[in-house]
Amino acid sequence: MTISEIMQKMVSFSEGKIHDIDHLIKVWAYARTIGVLEHLNEETQFILEAAAITHDIACPLCREKYGSTNGKYQEEEGMPLVEEFFKGSDLTDQQIGRIKYLVGHHHTLTDISGSDYQILIEADFIVNASENGYDRDKIENFVQMIAKTPAGINLISEVFRI
Repeated sequence: MTISEIMQKMVSFSEGKIHDIDHLIKVWAYARTIGVLEHLNEETQFILEAAAITHDIACPLCREKYGSTNGKYQEEEGMPLVEEFFKGSDLTDQQIGRIKYLVGHHHTLTDISGSDYQILIEADFIVNASENGYDRDKIENFVQMIAKTPAGINLISEVFRI
């Protein structure tokens, strides 16, 4: 399964919810950009991009089930959805496992392990900050406390002019 095929399948999964589709495309674009600038190896880049595309796979279910897309709900509900999403694909169990892990932790800002995880956190933050109008203090705090990659820090600084 290619990144383009994953994107096409996820857009279809989103059932025309433009906000969800736009969000996943933006997070994927930032994640891809940061990953390339950080010179990730091909496998890690693939995992990162697949996780970025599917990171909010649980949002429709969470809206229906909880009336909320709270991050903890997304993490809990997202992992089994990712497994089902990739079932029957040519991805290995190891690849699916890592994507599940990333989707299941993309709102957890502690114990970030791996460049794919770090970059997904940074890319999702950029988009969430833009979509939700985060104030300068919140953005600066994220850069000081959470952001680690030079490319991610640079993008955040340029996007938000901090």
